[in-house]
Amino acid sequence: MTAAPLPSPADDSRAKRNVAVLVAAQALLGAQMPMIFTIGGLAGQSLASNVCLATLPISLIVLGSMLTATPISAIMQKWGRRAGFLIGSAGGAAGGLVGAYGLYLGSFPIFLLGSFLTGIYMSAQGFYRFAAADTASEAFRPKAISYVMAGGLVSAVIGPQLVKATSQAFVVPFMGTYLAVIAVNVIGSLLFFFIDIPKPAAPAEDAPKGRTRWELITTPRIAVAVICAMVSYALMNLVMTSTPLAVVGCGYTEGDAADVVTSHVLAMFAPSFFTGHLIARFGVEKIVATGLIILAGAGAVALQGVDIGNFFIALILLGLGWNFGFIGATTMLAGAHEPHERGRMQGLNDLLVFGGVTVASLASGGLMNCSGGSPIEGWTAVNLAMGPFLVLAGGALIWLVLRPKEA
Repeated sequence: MTAAPLPSPADDSRAKRNVAVLVAAQALLGAQMPMIFTIGGLAGQSLASNVCLATLPISLIVLGSMLTATPISAIMQKWGRRAGFLIGSAGGAAGGLVGAYGLYLGSFPIFLLGSFLTGIYMSAQGFYRFAAADTASEAFRPKAISYVMAGGLVSAVIGPQLVKATSQAFVVPFMGTYLAVIAVNVIGSLLFFFIDIPKPAAPAEDAPKGRTRWELITTPRIAVAVICAMVSYALMNLVMTSTPLAVVGCGYTEGDAADVVTSHVLAMFAPSFFTGHLIARFGVEKIVATGLIILAGAGAVALQGVDIGNFFIALILLGLGWNFGFIGATTMLAGAHEPHERGRMQGLNDLLVFGGVTVASLASGGLMNCSGGSPIEGWTAVNLAMGPFLVLAGGALIWLVLRPKEA
């Protein structure tokens, strides 16, 4: 049995409907991520006995995402995208509930458990971009991925505004935000009943088995796509996780931190309206390279000072660089494996990507709070740490472009 051919551009009506649903999901359900990333480190700082562990709640979210990426991918491969997305929403709601309970009790371990459960949602959200490509033609695929990522524009506005409205709504700081996360997941989960992505057909005995995970990850184009995705996402997380701590530590307010995060998340997703078109016109390698250069620029601006303007400009560049780097790498990966390898490769990709992000978020708190005597010194250490990894990703991309083309 051979894999079903991709639809032609004229048959993209189903894909466009699915993209609309996924854009709405990215906008509404995705709002919980800027909400939690804005206050997670601040809440952790208030609960942890050691300030070096302030960003551990963020790390547990990413760890939960990493550990559940492969199981959720396998569930989607067997029972369809809808099942995996509903599991993600349930995990997000459970994370909000347990997180709120941890704050109520003043228990850091319970709060961390809630963060880990939130990672189930984060893992499922990572598959929105792949789901956009499932029913799309080859020509529409990069645009479909970009449009879904663009849904984050709305989440960039909703999330931080909900933080402002809810973070001090109860006597216990931040508990209101975690209760709002529950409502976001319950309401947002209803969207997935409108998605129309066929469940993958059960493979026949003579169906192609596809490459093993080792064969996939050692394929040059796949390896470079994964490296660039890992570096783009991990460095974005490294800096963003420390940003609220740095902004507040340098004398600004929690509202200022929320505004900086808003500008960052807007920059993450606003370019998505044209990123797919740029990939189609200039090629995916050039767009990924541009993203890496912009990430380097973000670090350079952050190192120039801690005026509020520096925070805004650096975080805007950080979001823009992530968009080009990560969407480009996703597009590169989506075109480098066969449909029957989808579940295996996409789960492996997100396992590796979020593994890198977990390490970055763990390192973020240590660098920010424990690598110097002041928030300025910590912020400097965070941004200097970007350099070696940008060199790694840039070198891998150059190697891919310059290597002889396979016959």
